[in-house]
Amino acid sequence: MAKGILVSIGGAEDKGTDLEAGVIDRNRLNFFELGILSSFIKLIQKENPRIEVITTASTIPDEVGENYLDAFSKLDCHNIGHLRIRNREDASDIANIDRLKAADAIMFSGGNQLKLTSIFGGTEFLQILSHRYNNEEGFVIAGTSAGAMAMSNTMIYEGNASRSHLKGEVKITTGLAFVKDVIIDSHFDKRGRFSRLAQAVASNPQALGIGLGEDTGVIIRNDDTLEIIGSGAVILVDGQNIRHSNIAEINDGSPISVENIKVHILERGNQYNLQTKKFEAKVNEMI
Repeated sequence: MAKGILVSIGGAEDKGTDLEAGVIDRNRLNFFELGILSSFIKLIQKENPRIEVITTASTIPDEVGENYLDAFSKLDCHNIGHLRIRNREDASDIANIDRLKAADAIMFSGGNQLKLTSIFGGTEFLQILSHRYNNEEGFVIAGTSAGAMAMSNTMIYEGNASRSHLKGEVKITTGLAFVKDVIIDSHFDKRGRFSRLAQAVASNPQALGIGLGEDTGVIIRNDDTLEIIGSGAVILVDGQNIRHSNIAEINDGSPISVENIKVHILERGNQYNLQTKKFEAKVNEMI
């Protein structure tokens, strides 16, 4: 059982940009009290925590890094670093590894999740990160969009939403494996990715599909307890009780057929236990 905490975010989380435009007070409440980045900071439970933002997945790492440094500064969190790791050589750099060892929390930005697995896979950096997550109470790893999708041991890395009902259109590989037996998809409702996640689950029925809406996320504690944060919905796709599936018999490009997939819709404060498959509609948030 991991002692650390994961925060998987569906992308496009509130970074406080509306505050600069003088928008209504409700936006201030959403950002400062209920916002995902605020929730992430509260989870660390340490005064002046050191947070490292990793922008490896992004094609515009400097811009993305600055956006997060600015957003965290609005939340009075200034001990922030930008780990600009662009290749496997950077991931093996002693200075970057030392910064990882000194961090209280890590946040992976969005972009291309395959960059994360191909650059960090098998490195000392990932070994240290996994060891800290599994063994250190209060150590937090967050990821948004691609950073969220890479957290599981089974990872979607490609799949056009309009063709994802066809066998072979959803590509799956091994993720960073912080959490097992789940498959995480992001920008879920905005980009119409239900069929994509359903095909991934039909191919791996032991894994629970977690579809994250934008500005919405899940906190994962003890490897099994999910709690929803943010302003949108999380869709859970459970294939454990699938009765019929044609996915093993049909050719690539043919429509899939699956019977008895179970779906849950969760909002902020709801919880779900991965082991017992139990849903709990909590009013008060855990954080």
